[in-house]
Amino acid sequence: MIAPLLALAPATVSWSPKVGLVMIVANVIAIAIGKATIKQPNVGLQLPSSNLFGGLSHGAMLGTISLGHILGMGAIQGLASRGVL
Repeated sequence: MIAPLLALAPATVSWSPKVGLVMIVANVIAIAIGKATIKQPNVGLQLPSSNLFGGLSHGAMLGTISLGHILGMGAIQGLASRGVL
């Protein structure tokens, strides 16, 4: 019963440096979006080297990196379906 549903799932992409680069770019874009849109980005627990992370707090960094991984996953799947990756 579940076998037809598994056949509909897209094939997974094996890791390569191109896949890693797409994920890094997606996370950098998400950090820039978060830095521009989070109202109080430095409230809460601070990261050890806040200058390295743009002055974002622990919660803001977790939120932006989560968004970056969602964007990166979509970009990787989209580029893989187009044959770019």
